[in-house]
Amino acid sequence: MKKQSYMVMLVAGILVAVAMIAPRPVSAHHGWGGYSDKEFELSGTVQTPVSLSGPHATMKVIADGQVWDVVMAPPARTSNAGLKEGMIPVGAKVMVHGHRHLTASKFEIKTERLTWNNRVFNVYPDRD
Repeated sequence: MKKQSYMVMLVAGILVAVAMIAPRPVSAHHGWGGYSDKEFELSGTVQTPVSLSGPHATMKVIADGQVWDVVMAPPARTSNAGLKEGMIPVGAKVMVHGHRHLTASKFEIKTERLTWNNRVFNVYPDRD
């Protein structure tokens, strides 16, 4: 009986260990895989200001009548680049440089740099 109990515990332990190290999909993370490899630039007007909440800093920009989701680096990294909440007012003109989402109907850009008022906020300097 002890040998059988030991085997059950061993198998259960192995299954738990495998489950803990197995890769899992990360649905909330905005990696680079869903974006084009080509550089993309967008000039527009701020519709919603920078938000540093969530897994990535975000804002919305209107360009050519279309609202774009601007996805930046995680909040700490965006803030370290000098870009803070409330800094860029609604209605301000900005230029966004990064990579457009691969889905053509999804107006989203993963941002490397954002320029406003002659200031460049390089949120992913290692991607230049």
